[in-house]
Amino acid sequence: MKRALLLSLLLAFGFAFAVFLPQRAHAAADGTPASPQELDPSEILKPPTNDWPTFNGDYTGRRYSTLDQINRQNVGSLALAWAFQTHGRSLESMPLEVGGIMYITAADQMWAIDARTGREIWHFQRSGGIGGGNKGAAMWHDRLYMTTPDDHLVCIDAHNGKQIWDIQIDDPALKAFGSVAPLVVRDHLIVGTSGDTADLPGFLLSVDPMTGKIQWRWDAMPKPDDTVAWDSWPHDHTDVVTRGGGMTWLTGTYDPELNLLYWGTGNPHPVENGATRPGANLYTCTIVALDPDTGKMVWHFQTSPHDTHDWDMVMTPVLFDGTFKGKPRKMLAQAGKNGLFFVLDRTNGKDLLSEAFVPANWVKGWAKNGEPIPDPKREPQPDGVLVTGGVGTNWQAPSFDPETGLFYVNSRETMGVFYLTMPGKDAEGWAGRDFFLDSKSMLKAIDYQTGKVRWTADTLGRGGQAGILTTAGHLLFTADMSGTLVALDVTNGKTLWHMYPGGSFGTAPMTYELDGRQYVVYAVDSVIYGFALPAR
Repeated sequence: MKRALLLSLLLAFGFAFAVFLPQRAHAAADGTPASPQELDPSEILKPPTNDWPTFNGDYTGRRYSTLDQINRQNVGSLALAWAFQTHGRSLESMPLEVGGIMYITAADQMWAIDARTGREIWHFQRSGGIGGGNKGAAMWHDRLYMTTPDDHLVCIDAHNGKQIWDIQIDDPALKAFGSVAPLVVRDHLIVGTSGDTADLPGFLLSVDPMTGKIQWRWDAMPKPDDTVAWDSWPHDHTDVVTRGGGMTWLTGTYDPELNLLYWGTGNPHPVENGATRPGANLYTCTIVALDPDTGKMVWHFQTSPHDTHDWDMVMTPVLFDGTFKGKPRKMLAQAGKNGLFFVLDRTNGKDLLSEAFVPANWVKGWAKNGEPIPDPKREPQPDGVLVTGGVGTNWQAPSFDPETGLFYVNSRETMGVFYLTMPGKDAEGWAGRDFFLDSKSMLKAIDYQTGKVRWTADTLGRGGQAGILTTAGHLLFTADMSGTLVALDVTNGKTLWHMYPGGSFGTAPMTYELDGRQYVVYAVDSVIYGFALPAR
């Protein structure tokens, strides 16, 4: 009881401290003035420790930190160290931390704060913004990059928060918007786009991080010379192949040894109407491997052929090495919105394992290449059809712990009715609607060797989902659906620490170490909270 009261007082004090004290740069704990740092791109190649320099901490997407100062023996003493109030809408973004400076984004805004104290250093506010969500930033040397709700890519000086350049990605008049956190690969800045409403084609851009000049573009919609993919679409008066979706709105991963960029693509358009686009509809709902120097596709694997349920498959392609059935493999794993879990050989895209991790009655069977075969009887109908498996997970990040060999994902077991509201071949945009009758949220630990769930933890609710962080301290940090922040034992899901901050958590935790002290950071509503063990 005393500990809960103390945490509540600390939380209230931290919140007030960040809101009401003057916002300016302050000295660090050792008296050294805080100042923005440049990022050595090679830091992204390493597992995250002192820094968290990119969206997933490093290129692998594992969201696993080798830090272990906070561990399962002492996590019960975790307490609030600082808090920073952005005074805006709930945050969806993943902060970066480089050299003691944290960078936080929201729609058309970015803040630099002291990662030891939570004090503001500078604030960037873009004029003419239209509001919306933002997933985070990227950093290259002393420059920061973010996308905007009107689908621009903005370059910002990390020293002072001043804009350097601004380019248009796609046309907001056609309901395109930007929310993805870009990914830096050497001298390439990779960025995707979003937008379902107006049947836009999805694509990836590589941009020169110095100038903003476009280096290459990869399109999710195939060209006629790509015969197999071209023939997976109809070619009639609807011309749907030119506008059929495949949005790229979540950050991908990268293997520097293979020099391959991995990215998931979104659902096809029109949404939830398959009659207007018979075929597999490549390259929607697909994991693609691209050469980051040219944008040329090396291989693809379609995780949800001919999607008719709005199940984007943009979720993080997580990279790890290990043995599979006794053979060393370089692997890629993805848990998808369609309720399916895949393990691929990331050198060539060959399927090693395909399994449902939630009940999924829309799967009729499995093709020889491991791709699911959708059941036509589960496609949306004017009078509705009952479907299970939807929103098995969403964009909030999973985690892979190399010590346990487990893939952790916050999941939802759902049952819903899917309606076709715009039948016929001339449908456009959103041609269907879905309503969930039942939903149960739980965290699942999946054994990548078998696809079987090793353990589950009830996450109390039916709402959105939280991202995950695992550490060498044998801990898993996330939040349940009631908004309670939790730390679990990675081996069995036992709760070792919990705290209710009084708001909702819509992204993933991150961690870093400064001056010998490890911090765990959560974004709750419009506030960033930094937790640590009590200072000695």
